[in-house]
Parts: sequence; structure tokens; C-alpha cells
Amino acid sequence: MSQERLAALRMLFEAAQIDGLLVANSQNRRYLSGFSGSAGVLLIDAQRALLITDGRYTVQAAQEASQFETITRTLDETLDSCVGRYVAPIKRLGYEPTTLSVADYNALRQALPGDVTLVAIGSLTEQLRAIKSSEEVATLRQAINITDQALATVKPMLRPSMLEREVAWELHKAIVEHGGDGLAFEIIVGAGLNSALPHYHAGNAPLGQGQPIVIDFGALYAGYHGDMTRTLVLGQPDAKFDEIYGIVRHALEDATNGITANTTGKEADAFARNVIEASGYGQYFSHGTGHGVGLQIHEEPRLSRVHNDLLPVGSIFSIEPGIYLPDWGGVRLENLVLLNANGVETLTQSPLDPIIVIEQA
Repeated sequence: MSQERLAALRMLFEAAQIDGLLVANSQNRRYLSGFSGSAGVLLIDAQRALLITDGRYTVQAAQEASQFETITRTLDETLDSCVGRYVAPIKRLGYEPTTLSVADYNALRQALPGDVTLVAIGSLTEQLRAIKSSEEVATLRQAINITDQALATVKPMLRPSMLEREVAWELHKAIVEHGGDGLAFEIIVGAGLNSALPHYHAGNAPLGQGQPIVIDFGALYAGYHGDMTRTLVLGQPDAKFDEIYGIVRHALEDATNGITANTTGKEADAFARNVIEASGYGQYFSHGTGHGVGLQIHEEPRLSRVHNDLLPVGSIFSIEPGIYLPDWGGVRLENLVLLNANGVETLTQSPLDPIIVIEQA
């Protein structure tokens, strides 16, 4: 698979006006080479694919990145100086502007020969990563399945006196017990007014009765991220819950049914946003409708008002509309979907209706 990805990447060199690329982003490095270590860069040109790392990772690099030539820098040289030793014959070296800090850029510039020009490449590799291979789809399916299983395991445990952080801990344990490597991100469990905070984290509030409980979490599996949100209520919900939940679910369904291979990120966002705005709650939907997932929890493509690119066939992304009322609480529903030529396939299998109301035991 690395050879196919390298070939696709090299085809973009001419458009980017480069004859070589330095890859420092850890997820891009893993995507292109398979190397999962914490230190190292890739140096790629038309003929060579080098992985430059240090002595801690020599064996690991050989095992994980067999299609790359491993260069182990010596103890008396920096990573930048090692890149400088191997950069020839590259004259226009692409770099990742969102990864390289100003200090790192200056250090690299100083280490390179004077005839090498550094060229910012934007999101060149991230665009390749947006389209998932069959192997990546299978891995993401497993991450999503583990996430589904974890929620199914923990849901029967929920009681009004249970604290948000206790729910988060049980979900964490369930992910590991079902084969996950850990958390895709810090778990969000927000009960009552806390559910109106989109990126709230689990605290010491009890779940309570009759109030919304937003749970947003995912399993990490083989480097890939699951992501799901469900909104629950313990006991009988009030009329406001029924109203807000119904609107958000309608928005989720409209976006899921409306997205096709010819849909832009902006249009996909509008499918969900139009439902919420038509219901009078547009100002309370304060984020984009979705984002790609893969080696990162947030990656390309994006579903928002400012993304006009077509959603690529083969991408996996979230659809997650929400309404957040500061004086009442919030509702968010999130599924991960795979975009095929004929529309989207919903990968998340956790039910919606059965988990809205959980009667107190």
C-alpha cells in the first residue's frame, strides 16, 4: 500500500512545483510509510523514499516501513542537519506549513544548502488521506464497532445518581475490554445544563432524571478513530426535549439522505442547518455539521459553511447536528458515514430511538 500512496503523492509534485517533500506530520508519516514511532521525518523525491529517525527506532522503522530506506542519524547531529546531508538532488523541497513551527522552519532553512528552496504545500497529503483504502475502511469499521459495543455495554449501567465522570470511566473500560487500544479523544459526558456546552468534558455532576445527557466518545483502534454522539435521558423527558431531539434527528436524517457524490462540504452542512434554522434554532447550532475521521479525529473533508470542495467518494466523515440552549441543555446526534458513488452508508450502528429514554431501575 505504501508504494501506491507514494505514487499518488509523487503525481502531485508537478502541480505543487516541487521535486521533493519533507513529511514531519506524524499522521502523514504513518499514512505514507507505516512508521508509528514518535520521532522522524520522511524525505521523498522521484527516486527515493527515506525515513530519517534516531537509534531508538531503527528496528521498529525497518519492521513498519519496509518500503522505505531507514536513515539513522548519529548522536552528534540534529534531524535537520541529517536532512541536509540527504536532500540532494532536491532543489525545491515541499514542507507542511501547518506542522512546521517558525523556529523549526528557521532551523531547517539553516541546515539546508543555499540552493534548496522551501515550498509550502498546504494540505497535499491530507487530501490523499481523505480517500480511504479498503484496508482503512475495514480498520475504521472495527473502531466504530468497538465504540458501538462500548455504549451498549454501559447504557444499562446508567442511573440518575451516577456522575458524568463515572460514565466516562465505564466507557473507557468498555472500549479496552472490547478490543480498543484506548480513547480516540477525551470523553464528553454532559448532563443537564452541561449538555449545552459542545466540548464539555465529564465532571462531577450527576446524570439526574428527565434532562438531556450528551455522550460523545470513540474508540482508538490500530491508529484509527471512532466517533459517536448520542443524547440520552433517564426517566420521562419534558416537552422541550421531545421538540429539540426531534429537530436534531430530522437534521441528521436530511443530511444523511441528501449527501451524494456531487455534494460539497457547504451543501452537506446546509442539509442539516436548514432544518434547524427553519425550526427557529439556527443561532444555537454553533459548529459545522461534520468532519473527516481516520488517523486523526478531525481531518479532511469538512462539512461546514466555508468548505466549497466536493466531498470525495471513499471518504469517511461525521454528520453531527446539534442544538445548544444555555438555559436548558443541548442535544447532539452523530454518526460516521462512508460516502459511496450512490450516497452514504451509515457505519455507526448504535440505535437512536431505543436510547432516548432509559427508565430508572
